Amino acid sequence: MENFTSYENDVLKLLARGEKNAEIARTLCVSENTVKYHLKNIYQKLGAKNRSQALNLITEYHLI
Repeated sequence: MENFTSYENDVLKLLARGEKNAEIARTLCVSENTVKYHLKNIYQKLGAKNRSQALNLITEYHLI
């Protein structure tokens, strides 16, 4: 598994809290498209196909 950028780590933490894309965008003061871009990279690095699978892997790998 690849390392995450600091920004991806921020998104990862908020994702693990169950926040939606709009909430993550508001918290980080970016657009939802930026959040989606980082989520796509996170999913790719985790080998996940979707949000649910990513959350399971975050828990499994103790990333938070």
